[in-house]
Amino acid sequence: MLIFASALAAVLPMSFYLFLIWQFDKYDREPFKLVLANYLWGALGAIIFAVIGSLILSSFASIFIRDELHLGRFGAIVIAPVVEEITKGFFLLITVANRKFDNITDGIVYGGAIGLGFGMTENFIYFIVYGTTIQDWIVIVVVRTLFSAVMHCVATATFGAFIGYAKFKGRNSKLFFSLIGMLLAMAIHSAWNFSVSFQSTAPLGFLFMFVTILIFILVFTLSIQNEKKILLNELMDEAALGNIPFEHIIFLSSSLRDRKGWVDESIRKTYIKAATTLAFRKLQARNSHGTSKLYYDNDVTNYRKFIGSLLIEETV
Repeated sequence: MLIFASALAAVLPMSFYLFLIWQFDKYDREPFKLVLANYLWGALGAIIFAVIGSLILSSFASIFIRDELHLGRFGAIVIAPVVEEITKGFFLLITVANRKFDNITDGIVYGGAIGLGFGMTENFIYFIVYGTTIQDWIVIVVVRTLFSAVMHCVATATFGAFIGYAKFKGRNSKLFFSLIGMLLAMAIHSAWNFSVSFQSTAPLGFLFMFVTILIFILVFTLSIQNEKKILLNELMDEAALGNIPFEHIIFLSSSLRDRKGWVDESIRKTYIKAATTLAFRKLQARNSHGTSKLYYDNDVTNYRKFIGSLLIEETV
């Protein structure tokens, strides 16, 4: 019964958080299969490698730290943030090569997915190991669902945001911003673990995480608004070229796109997806070089033709 209840308490909230993050990216939503792959990496792959890495580093640290209490705190404050953020972030370095991953918002979504997957598995383990009484179990579920697991989401999303920002920059900038993002992720993780390792600092830890979550939401919101501006600017240029009617711009670049009646309903969703992809491909083409630029330029041409054919069909 405890295992079943713990599984539900671990899976349901994290799945709900994942759905919210994915849905919140409303203008250029990422493929759910790819988001799910990142989530599962956090839940399985990152956990396995984090356990192995932590055991190795803890064994090494035990040579110098004999006291079990001090060793445990060192593991929580230093080893866990370093090892876990590296194992979680590793998969982001694979995902960023995908052409759908092109900005800060995407990094937040994919990084957040990994963190939530990691938090889900870690929560399940904590629930069944430390929930020895009903009262203890409830307290652990509440704290870890609202703070600890969310910390994993925010920390890895921070790393994702930085590599998303750096994707189309030069090699040195990519390395610099990736390193800064990873260090910030480790710092957030370490600060939370430090605060809850001591009873006297726990209230500060909860305050720290509350403020961090608010900052995370603010950055995510600003990033979404930036995507809206990209759509408006890029599609306005298309309208000036005669590829898209000017009256469609207000719908394509806002939440009004979900309304019926502004374009033939049979093509609306396809049109929205094609116009959105065209806008971001244009931006990617300007920021790319070599074969990537050729790919994006070719995509821009193809999407212009496709949108033209859609609009012709609408008028027939």
